[in-house]
Amino acid sequence: MKNLLNLIFPKVCEACNHALSDNEITLCTSCRHHLPVTNYHFSNEEAVKKVLYGRVKLENATALLHFSKKGIVQQILHNLKYRGHEDIGAFFGKWFGTELATLTNYKSIDVIVPVPLYRTKLRKRGYNQVTKFGKEIAKALNAEFNDSILIKTKSTKTQVFKGRLKRWNDDGALFDISDKQQLTGKHILLVDDIITTGATIEACATVLLKIDNIKLSVATMAIAD
Repeated sequence: MKNLLNLIFPKVCEACNHALSDNEITLCTSCRHHLPVTNYHFSNEEAVKKVLYGRVKLENATALLHFSKKGIVQQILHNLKYRGHEDIGAFFGKWFGTELATLTNYKSIDVIVPVPLYRTKLRKRGYNQVTKFGKEIAKALNAEFNDSILIKTKSTKTQVFKGRLKRWNDDGALFDISDKQQLTGKHILLVDDIITTGATIEACATVLLKIDNIKLSVATMAIAD
């Protein structure tokens, strides 16, 4: 039956669109080997922290992959965000979570918080592209996953063509906390799909850091070169 289903609805690689073999999941072996992995969490977390330098205080900050325009990671994230391929998030979450679980800096994480979507966008898309990513990391770190504490309070148009300063100003009032008491004294890992200018992460972090006695770290699927 499985072979029949694969014949009718063949599973394809999320990067190159070629058919996957029975032992491949989400990405073919060739594309996985060609992914531009950062390894920042093993060797150079400052590369991510410097994007947010002087703007928010972070304990740890890392990204799994390098993102470049028209590159392999852009294709994968496009499928995740706009084509409903949520399993991509789970795939990267399991991978990333397994690696973070080996590191002392991440063993103290208490709760995973995803960057939220505005309610109308969430309803239209049907899912937050970061949810499965965050849930898998939470499993690996034996941490709570909480997608109700951080709320996006108003809708915005696409951020891609906005200037950096305008993005900071726009994002600064976009987020709020539903219940500060839930996370008091916790080590929070904020997760998102990609860091570009860092404006969205900064806006979320600024709100989260208003909670008493917390520590904040960041982990994303990708970081723009």
